[in-house]
Amino acid sequence: MGKFFGTDGVRGIANVDLTPTLAFKLGMAGAIVLKKSRKRPIFVIGMDTRISGDLLENALTAGILSVGGNVIKVGVVPTPAVALLARHYGADAGIVISASHNPFEYNGIKFFNGDGFKLDDSIEEKIETLVNEDDIKIKISKGEDVGKCIDGSQDALKYYEDFLASTMDRRLDGLKVVLDCANGASYKVAPDIYRRLGADVTVIGDNPNGLNINDKIGSTHPEKLQQKVVETGADIGLAFDGDADRLIVVDETGMVVDGDKIICLCAKMLKDEGELIGNRVTATVMSNIGFHKYCEKNGISVDVTKVGDRYVLESMLETGCILGGEQSGHIIFLNRTTTGDGVLSSLQFLKILLDSKEPLSKLAKEVELFPQVLENAKVANMNKELFLKDSEILTEIAKIEKEVSEDGRLLIRPSGTEPVVRVMIEGKDIAKIHKMALGLADLITKKYGA
Repeated sequence: MGKFFGTDGVRGIANVDLTPTLAFKLGMAGAIVLKKSRKRPIFVIGMDTRISGDLLENALTAGILSVGGNVIKVGVVPTPAVALLARHYGADAGIVISASHNPFEYNGIKFFNGDGFKLDDSIEEKIETLVNEDDIKIKISKGEDVGKCIDGSQDALKYYEDFLASTMDRRLDGLKVVLDCANGASYKVAPDIYRRLGADVTVIGDNPNGLNINDKIGSTHPEKLQQKVVETGADIGLAFDGDADRLIVVDETGMVVDGDKIICLCAKMLKDEGELIGNRVTATVMSNIGFHKYCEKNGISVDVTKVGDRYVLESMLETGCILGGEQSGHIIFLNRTTTGDGVLSSLQFLKILLDSKEPLSKLAKEVELFPQVLENAKVANMNKELFLKDSEILTEIAKIEKEVSEDGRLLIRPSGTEPVVRVMIEGKDIAKIHKMALGLADLITKKYGA
């Protein structure tokens, strides 16, 4: 079967790449590897709104039950809620069935340990080794040792919402907010918590049907949110992705405020309050040059990691940093929780807006980002690394790096979740860098596409 864990769990087209058979084996293997000392391990399973969620949930559950584990099904909840609930229930692990920002036909399975953190590579490798065996060498439970299911959906959202409320020490009365829930996992909890805190709430993307998750909506498609914010005269717009672990913000004029700006402004807020431990933040290689310049100007050091919130978290745990994240909107407040949480991040960000009494557009201008272009080269998974040995492509890369070296940079990286190689260029001339990025992406696709 080969390697199937990527940068964010196991992901693929549901019932094609990610089959019920694979989900069943992942359940069995996960239950064995993640089991603590107790005789009967407990696993919390949540999912987003994709039509394939039931299919994979039942297969995954059957695998866990077959080796004597119990399953607490919490239904449709954001990914960070599962991490929180694993700790709340004292479970051996939490499992999320979601493909995050990907289209509905994709799905994924990602694990959290009992402390609510994503698994280390070494633990994933143990699970993978068991799944890859032709005949999984696991003792099947019989009779009274077979596991059982518990429906925890009624209490799960309330517990998570209460937790979110506990992180917010301000009311939102009089604040006009537009929420974009991406027809995904936040469609209930995000409107509930904002209304509970007193905000005047307008919601889009809150009518999931199993097929419309992330469909031209949510954090990767903020156009409808931008329009709605301007149309309603809102103070702010907040967009989440399908599993609600990302946040993208829109100001009152309809302009997007991305993860880089959100992290910068939150870092300054925490530093001013004396809460930014070590006066440092953690970001990835994709963070804009302007991000680094803003942090430097405000006396904040930046630790840089590979792309992926798991790598951001690993660095934060090593350094004691409490704030980190990605340009895409994965933001981790480690002083609040163990993983990226779009709704929690939005509440923390709103503290800045409430305290400043300035329009968001003015605050966002404090962080000056360089123009950045991102193009995807469609490349077969087996070819993702081959382009790095191609002389024609390497010559083109060297040419671009020379052209942008004074006021920009080039970054190329294979995606850990999709069959693409991402080409990112920063520089002052947007038209010029767009042409260069598109040309390089087309060249890679032409030579190494599926």
